[in-house]
Amino acid sequence: MQVDFGRTADDYVKHRAGFPERFFERLAREGVLRSGLRAVDLGTGTGTVARGLARHGCQVTALDISDSMLEGARGLAADERLSIDFRRAPAENTGLPDGSADLVIAGQCWHWFDREAAAREAARLLVPGGRLVIAHFDWVSLPGNIIEATENLINEFNPGPVPPYVHFGFGTGVYPAWFKDVAGAGFVDLESFSFDVAASYTHESWRGRVRASSKVGASLSAEQVARFDAALASLLAERFPQNPLAVPHRVFALLAHRP
Repeated sequence: MQVDFGRTADDYVKHRAGFPERFFERLAREGVLRSGLRAVDLGTGTGTVARGLARHGCQVTALDISDSMLEGARGLAADERLSIDFRRAPAENTGLPDGSADLVIAGQCWHWFDREAAAREAARLLVPGGRLVIAHFDWVSLPGNIIEATENLINEFNPGPVPPYVHFGFGTGVYPAWFKDVAGAGFVDLESFSFDVAASYTHESWRGRVRASSKVGASLSAEQVARFDAALASLLAERFPQNPLAVPHRVFALLAHRP
């Protein structure tokens, strides 16, 4: 499956909910965030993590390989009057100096990287004692819920392999493989947390959110996406008429120290 999230940038900007504020509050309580911290956000996409870090007073450099995603991220940051240094660069070879970060974070993207190379690059960027955070904000499929119905529809239109996040998280939203990735790069004091939240979506915004997913807008043709979107609208009207929807999600984060 050829995936290009740049094709979904408009829907991503408008409709894809980012990490909840509770996630950043938890990082602050864990001592990961503080005002003036130098943070690098890998695979920033539309900048949801970067903006959260900036709101908490961090000096943020945010990287992505998609120009259209970066354009959307800059617009959203400007709307909030947040100062973030957005740059085009891959997670595995950022071009940033050694020891230039107190925090490296990757939100909802680690599975798309060359993970061993990205972990080594994170270690290179961090000062001794710096922190690496790998985080996810996944929807949660349960029997009969909106996620199960949506995923079944996605698989009707695109029956190819499941996205990497499903494979590595076993559909649970928790990622044990990442522990081996970071330990192999020399990180220590590994710990994790998770919690569940309900994200609010209108029917329109849920359709936009799903169009922005890897097996829909990022891989199907425009005609296929339009047909899928019409089918999803019908499914929502028939089976999930409540509006807005309370869509179950799980936040997961792995925290590690550079020695």
